[in-house]
Amino acid sequence: MSGKVSLGLLETGVPGLDTLLGGGLGEYSFNLIAGALGSGKTTLAHQMMFALATPERRALFFTVLGEPPMKMLRYQQQYDFFELDKVGSAIRYVNLADDLRSGDFSGVLERIMREVEAFSPSLVFVDSFRSVAQTAKNGSEGIADLQHFIQELGTRMTSWQATTFLIGEYVHVEAEANPIMTVADGVLALSQSQQDNSIVRKIRVVKMRGQAHMGGMHTFRMGDDGVRIFPRLLPPLASDRLPGVPVDRDPRRISSGVPTLDVLLHGGIPQGHSILVAGPSGSGKTILGTQFLAEGARQGEKGVACYFEKGTSRLRNAALAEMVQGGHVRIVETQALDLTADELLQDLLAAIDETGAQRVVIDSLSEFLLYLAPEFRREFRVTVFRILSHLAKRGVTVMVTMGLEDRFTELRFSDAEVSFLTDGIIATRYVEMQGELTKVISVVKLRGCSHSSALRSFRITDAGIEIEESKVRFDGMLSGHPSAQRDGG
Repeated sequence: MSGKVSLGLLETGVPGLDTLLGGGLGEYSFNLIAGALGSGKTTLAHQMMFALATPERRALFFTVLGEPPMKMLRYQQQYDFFELDKVGSAIRYVNLADDLRSGDFSGVLERIMREVEAFSPSLVFVDSFRSVAQTAKNGSEGIADLQHFIQELGTRMTSWQATTFLIGEYVHVEAEANPIMTVADGVLALSQSQQDNSIVRKIRVVKMRGQAHMGGMHTFRMGDDGVRIFPRLLPPLASDRLPGVPVDRDPRRISSGVPTLDVLLHGGIPQGHSILVAGPSGSGKTILGTQFLAEGARQGEKGVACYFEKGTSRLRNAALAEMVQGGHVRIVETQALDLTADELLQDLLAAIDETGAQRVVIDSLSEFLLYLAPEFRREFRVTVFRILSHLAKRGVTVMVTMGLEDRFTELRFSDAEVSFLTDGIIATRYVEMQGELTKVISVVKLRGCSHSSALRSFRITDAGIEIEESKVRFDGMLSGHPSAQRDGG
């Protein structure tokens, strides 16, 4: 052999799937799409088929003992990927139910081959192949003939240079005692997990011969556009770890939208940093986020805001509504109560790429936690880490908020121990001063940059947050027992 044979890859047309496969689906491969009833197997197969099928690359879809082709077509037409003009010319449906009822595998194989010879497809689908296996278990020919049937089908499809997909209700693909598991070049396993009242759909590439693929479980959602997969990825490592790459020792500062806060920040928020604004309910977190976006709009910078609200919150924020209507801010939101981190991340990144946004606000992590599916709530820190990592790679400046129960004598900056994930922390809280409940603010942390540590009192007015110019003249406020500072204190 003079050189290696390169494996041709087909782009599946399913968002996220090619990433899992390592670039695409191997051409002329023999594949199994496995999963429980209702997990999305048939829809995934159709989405790939309509993306790949052309007059030059035709597809043959065999139905066995499942739903009739007309019924299947009626439901598949509801998806955006369905192209009616391809049916008949580039895609053909054949029902094998009568052939299979006879129990003669050789007859089924010959029928398939007659159809293949007549239509010359490059793509072949058999749904549901589990019906064939069940017939083998119940019939006289048995598993031995089924194994011969599968091997013969795989060999003939490869000789015809067809990429083949067998679709079946296999739940535990590693444990299934079925010859298809060893014959298949690729195995995609789909599943649904239920916790409390939430359903999360997942896909895993169990096997894919000849190409590096991503392991692990990855979530996906089915909508009007079909299957949309969310690969669990981290962005590439920073380039400044490499020799010779310049190191930014003095990042550009951008205004927070509150002049006195910029003074505490020694010139503003470092460009590309993530800032956590933590504090109890009513302490101005959302208002600060709005002023941050408004300052960007004044300077011609686009913003993206992710809000987890209850339906009327934005109606009470006129400044934000005007920025959204004026095209300065793009809103990313959801009404799903089984949200996955990957969905939110993909929507955020898409909004940033489409708008060229330089400022991002996530308000708030506390409410975001309520929207997550139960299994993602347990790994909340990992979720926040992944989101902030991707946003940092985009170079945007991020302000995230988190609501805290103010326990007055206890100094905390976040729940779920996520405060260490951000580059900076701005803390707000309530204290009692001279018989009044007063709001105070302080910059707790600003990674790699100088900042003031002074406590300043502030008010929320119609103009937004207004911070006092001078620091608070009381000691012990965070202990719950404040006292006026002595002269010179």
